[in-house]
Amino acid sequence: MPRPKYHIVVCTNSRPPGHPKGSCGEKGAQDVAKRFSEELEKRNLFGGVMLTGSTCVGMCHAGPVVIVYPDAIWYQGVKAGDVQEIIEGHILNGKPVERLMIPESAWG
Repeated sequence: MPRPKYHIVVCTNSRPPGHPKGSCGEKGAQDVAKRFSEELEKRNLFGGVMLTGSTCVGMCHAGPVVIVYPDAIWYQGVKAGDVQEIIEGHILNGKPVERLMIPESAWG
């Protein structure tokens, strides 16, 4: 397998309903991960792009969280409907989707 150009990490962590921190899982992260998998397959990007599900990445309030490496771009509130925009903008054209990026101010 060649070294992937991008690694997409989707936080799919789930906590019990009503947990004070919430979780990406309860906000639809499984649908987001599924859509990424479908889009990567449809576009024949497997090999050049690796997709991984993750446990908690620490930004529970901002979920679902998606991280794209090696750029270290963190996206927040990602919905399944945003996946195509991330792939076309960021993965295929190297332009992160600014409207979904976690702002620097969130990193207190």
